[in-house]
Amino acid sequence: MAIRRARAAGERMRRIGVLTGTAADDPEAQARQAAFVQGLAQLGWTDGRNVHIDARWTAGNAADARKYAVELVALAPDVILVGGGASIGALLQTTRSVPIVFAFVPDPVGSGFVDSLSRPGGNATGFMQFEYSLCGKWLELLKEIAPGVTRAAVLWDPAITAGIGQFAVIQAVAPFGVEIVQANVRDATQIERAIAAFARAANGGLIVTGSALAAIHGELIITLAARYKLPAVYFERRFVGDGGLISYGANFVDQYRQAAGYVDRILQGEKPADLPVQAPTKYELVINLKTAKALGITVPPLLLSRADELIE
Repeated sequence: MAIRRARAAGERMRRIGVLTGTAADDPEAQARQAAFVQGLAQLGWTDGRNVHIDARWTAGNAADARKYAVELVALAPDVILVGGGASIGALLQTTRSVPIVFAFVPDPVGSGFVDSLSRPGGNATGFMQFEYSLCGKWLELLKEIAPGVTRAAVLWDPAITAGIGQFAVIQAVAPFGVEIVQANVRDATQIERAIAAFARAANGGLIVTGSALAAIHGELIITLAARYKLPAVYFERRFVGDGGLISYGANFVDQYRQAAGYVDRILQGEKPADLPVQAPTKYELVINLKTAKALGITVPPLLLSRADELIE
């Protein structure tokens, strides 16, 4: 049952900023935003009635992230919701006083965004993208769905701290006989060159690590994986829905819905420093059977039985 908070006469309209690292027309980003607004409404906050929401979309552009961070802070919001590590980095360079709630940030402690998960300590708190131990699971799944893989290219963005951490975990858990290849990329051209060069040798597969870069260029990565017949594991369901082979990760739409709860608590007077950073409690395994067939892959029955969703 919704908690209704009507704005009393004379009470100021509360203001919420939203800074998102993807493009405004990205369907997944729109779904996250809708989940956040819905979550707020269930808690009694309605845009235009007792809160005003200002949204900015960076489309992965670092200069825009900095510009929009400054714009949002200048609007004097009560709290800002931010998605992704690059965007929160820009925000924290702009303000250390405006409360911030983040979603799907890979390594908030290692990136210096919070002091600790249990006691964030500053003006930011929120929801982690995943725990680093998850990254080893991607390599395990790649070998399980494509046992013939002896080379794995790890697609990662070296510009973010979390990219280094994800690669390090994958490299550390690689079994004997599997070569881990660094594919550190910063734009579409580098992605295309890296995958094309890697695909020249046989028995290869891809691991696409979590980053705004991968999300923005997801269609390109999926197209290249199909062109070069490379089985690929992704960090988020959206890639598999768009034609990727397999993914294992948290539900980020649900994280935005949960983030509404933290925003509500801050609007009621609680401080980010006292709200613990939360890790996902559930990870989803999704497999695209049509893509598997196109790659000539027969998905093992045990893997099929463990999948949360099969796309045909």
